[in-house]
Amino acid sequence: MPMPTKSTKVNPDLVKERQAATFNVEEFASWLYGGEQKLKVKREIVEEIVNDKELQFEEVYPDYLSFQDQYNDAVKRSTLLLKKLKAIQEKRNPGGNEIYPDFLTGPVGNAIIPQGSPFAVHFRMFIPVIEKHGTSEQLEKWLPLAKSCKILGSYAQTEMGHGTFIRGIQTRADYDPATEEFVLNSTSITAYKWWPGALGHTVNYATIVAQLYIKDKRHGVHFFIVQLRDHETHEPLPGIDIGEIGNKLSFKGVNNGYLGLKNVRIPRMQMLMRHAQVSADGSFTVSPASVLTYWTMVYVRVLLVKQSSMFLSQAAVIATRYAAVRRQSLINPKEPEHQILDYLTQQQKLFVEISKSIAINLGGDLLNEMYLQVTNEINEGKFDRLAEIHCLSACLKAISTHDSSNGVETLRLACGGHGFMAASNLANIYGLATAAVTYEGENTVMLLQTARFLMKSWSMAVEGEKLVPTVAYLEEVASGKTRTFPKWDGSLECMVKALQFAAANKIRLAYNHSSERKMKNLTAAEAANATSIELTQAADLHGRSFLATATWKKLSSEDQISSSLKTVLLDILELYLVSACFRNLSDLQRFIELTEEDLNRLQIKLEQVLSRLRPNAVAIVDGFDFHDRILNSVLGCYDGNVYERIFEAAQKSPMNQISVQKSFQSHLKPFMKSNM
Repeated sequence: MPMPTKSTKVNPDLVKERQAATFNVEEFASWLYGGEQKLKVKREIVEEIVNDKELQFEEVYPDYLSFQDQYNDAVKRSTLLLKKLKAIQEKRNPGGNEIYPDFLTGPVGNAIIPQGSPFAVHFRMFIPVIEKHGTSEQLEKWLPLAKSCKILGSYAQTEMGHGTFIRGIQTRADYDPATEEFVLNSTSITAYKWWPGALGHTVNYATIVAQLYIKDKRHGVHFFIVQLRDHETHEPLPGIDIGEIGNKLSFKGVNNGYLGLKNVRIPRMQMLMRHAQVSADGSFTVSPASVLTYWTMVYVRVLLVKQSSMFLSQAAVIATRYAAVRRQSLINPKEPEHQILDYLTQQQKLFVEISKSIAINLGGDLLNEMYLQVTNEINEGKFDRLAEIHCLSACLKAISTHDSSNGVETLRLACGGHGFMAASNLANIYGLATAAVTYEGENTVMLLQTARFLMKSWSMAVEGEKLVPTVAYLEEVASGKTRTFPKWDGSLECMVKALQFAAANKIRLAYNHSSERKMKNLTAAEAANATSIELTQAADLHGRSFLATATWKKLSSEDQISSSLKTVLLDILELYLVSACFRNLSDLQRFIELTEEDLNRLQIKLEQVLSRLRPNAVAIVDGFDFHDRILNSVLGCYDGNVYERIFEAAQKSPMNQISVQKSFQSHLKPFMKSNM
């Protein structure tokens, strides 16, 4: 386990909590990280990084720096961390899969560079776009430059006036056959690229998403590699209007930028042409699957599900350890003040979010497996499952980022006033989590995209066609075989099936209402807009049904672990399912005959599972295995010396380095004197 970094003395309340655990924390951590060896390697790399003196914080923590200084500090830390990771890679696995993206942009990177790394988009977007859309010749040219960081790139898709609606992008790339070049232009102020990470002052290249025009005929959006800055001076090249978009809620170091293009010419072979080609004479070859243009976004959404789980689990560690140490008020007047972890309302706040983090993590694992399978199929020229993975990645992106953002805020509030301090790190985690709600696809749009696939799937099910696995549960309801839900018995399987049944019927109603509107002479788009509230609700419940099913199948069938660990995992599963049923209670009652006694039993089940999890709460979050340095929290430290750390953090404030601020002489003193 990560040991205390400040003191060898552990708070006795945390000692007591750990001794009360009914399962082996190491076994849980190994299970969560995919085995003992993976956990061991992860820990060794983390220890090597956090103990590097170059990567320690200086006297002034980044929170206290100016906006500009935070960016420059992020660049410095990113280069130091990347050099460290490359050295670790060379020592451990030279020539193997790079560890840089996972550690630079994951919890380790967020800890070392709390304001966010301007290198993240280079590894998570720029390189993957080239890998997935470049020809073999383009890969040979660009990948060595990008992977060695001889060039740094961004991914410039979003515009000031267009985000998730990619087909509406206004940046234009006209092909000039006379010179075999593309001419790129921002057609208006709203066509300026806006938001791409590191675009402001960091990168010298970008993959730019633009509308392809040949002889003034549009051929859809495609990717173009464009040099933005001089290799030596880093000054913008002619025709490039580039800068930083300004301060934000979080990600102060990511250097989000804007980009305007005016008659910028690039060679023909700087359009990425694996899936669509423009020949020298201007002939255009259509892609066999146009959705491949969005494949990189699918990849990033897959990553976001796991990332959301990580943010939520970090916040859960902080809030749970703090709740075990913090004592407040009396339950029994004859006893000392109780740990706030003893209060049932506190347990609900904490334990439900713990269960969500695990469910999202397992759902993310399954989504990643599907993504890899579909990627292999694409490489073989098979595109049958593109729509399914696009739907599921969009849906889970929306649900996981929403639950993570809301969950982190719930956990921050569960820490009372101390959770509001920057030193708790909960505000920073919240900023990172809530940003993901919008980027790589705004969540409402993601649910509407999911709904389109669900409407098509329902239509196929009604016609008796076989559905892909993730929507196969629709077949029974669509065929009419299951008109009513079997009797509710409150079992784990019953709750999973109930969520599926409610989701199927929400999809049915949305489909019927949309169809009725089209029969009244509304266009398909108008009918979809008029039904959009129902469509988003149906898509949300479909995604939650998927997560419930995946978690239930994984945890209830797990047989490679001890009985003590399985008991705890089943408690976590039960809490997740019970809370999911309460969250969607109106839909369950709408489609399933639930009696008052059924609901009373569900409430009792909630209270009982919270009680069973109470002795294991601290051990569970210990099993999430975050080093103190990674949590960066005065409230979440392993040793539980919360109050000493709070005071120490306050002393580091630059304002406390002098006893009287200059504003006293210039403003405060004259003001008080004038009132005498």
